[in-house]
Amino acid sequence: MHTKEILVSPKTINHPVAKLLDVCKFYGHGDLQVKALDKVNLEVNKGDYLAVMGASGSGKSTAMNILGCLDRPTYGSYILNGLRAEELDDDALADLRNDELGFVFQQFHLLSDATALENVMLPMIYACVPESTREELAKTALERVGLIERMQNYPNQLSGGQQQRVAIARAIINQPSLLLADEPTGALDSSTTEDVLNLFDELHGQGITLVLVTHEDEVAKRAQKIAQFKDGKIIDIT
Repeated sequence: MHTKEILVSPKTINHPVAKLLDVCKFYGHGDLQVKALDKVNLEVNKGDYLAVMGASGSGKSTAMNILGCLDRPTYGSYILNGLRAEELDDDALADLRNDELGFVFQQFHLLSDATALENVMLPMIYACVPESTREELAKTALERVGLIERMQNYPNQLSGGQQQRVAIARAIINQPSLLLADEPTGALDSSTTEDVLNLFDELHGQGITLVLVTHEDEVAKRAQKIAQFKDGKIIDIT
């Protein structure tokens, strides 16, 4: 196991939550090698709301996977809350992911045979939260996303927007340092999209740091900043 190298105190006020330093990600070898990311530098500070945009193959999804500790850079460094993620072994990286990150995906990824409440409670099991407090914390999270009255419903008894709200409650249950949302409105109609984006606005207003990948201009405009990817590079941040 690699030793965890603390680079920044997690208690430092306004320190970067996530930082990509000259990150490269290559796939394949020789003439078939593809540069998915090419010396990308990106800093996400506490309280940021960042939208990541780019065409298919631009590198935005690869960047999100590295930010989410789902992949490792070929070269360069990723620092998450003061830890160099690329220096951790798989077990330590999984712990970091569970402790520091929350994920919201396009397809919800809820357990079909578990209630909304049970789905939200799941991350707390892996985080070793005492069983006696899991249910109360999950109820609080569901109330936070406006679904406390649906806590005993199964996913097939919920609309798409309601399922996404359950997924968001699950993502924030362990109070992550960074919430990552990958095309979270891609499977929703325009009215439900607006509801989910309003919820993201509320969560950001409550202090959650958020990075959202989207291909929709109207969704990206809700963020404070937009990072535009092209050919594995960030070509603009506005």
